[in-house]
Amino acid sequence: MAVIVKYVVERNGEEKMTFTSKSEADAYDKMLDMADEMFALLGESELFEDEAKQEELSMFLAQKREQVLVALGAKKAKAAPKKKAAKPEVVADAPQEDAA
Repeated sequence: MAVIVKYVVERNGEEKMTFTSKSEADAYDKMLDMADEMFALLGESELFEDEAKQEELSMFLAQKREQVLVALGAKKAKAAPKKKAAKPEVVADAPQEDAA
């Protein structure tokens, strides 16, 4: 018999997601906390009459946390990984005839 450890993220009595590692569960829980805070902040703006759209945008912004921080200037963008320069292809030259 195998023992399987599962980490369940639960909000308001509702199971949101199940993970096999504690760090992934903690990261998801943190993202949900950010989404809750974003929801409250967006609610102050009175831009949304539809709470579902407000919640959707809150989740999107929380999921894109890194890009939001870069856009706000709170964090510098990560440099794209440098690509190795492609080696030039060696093309065999056709034998040249002597023009005599």
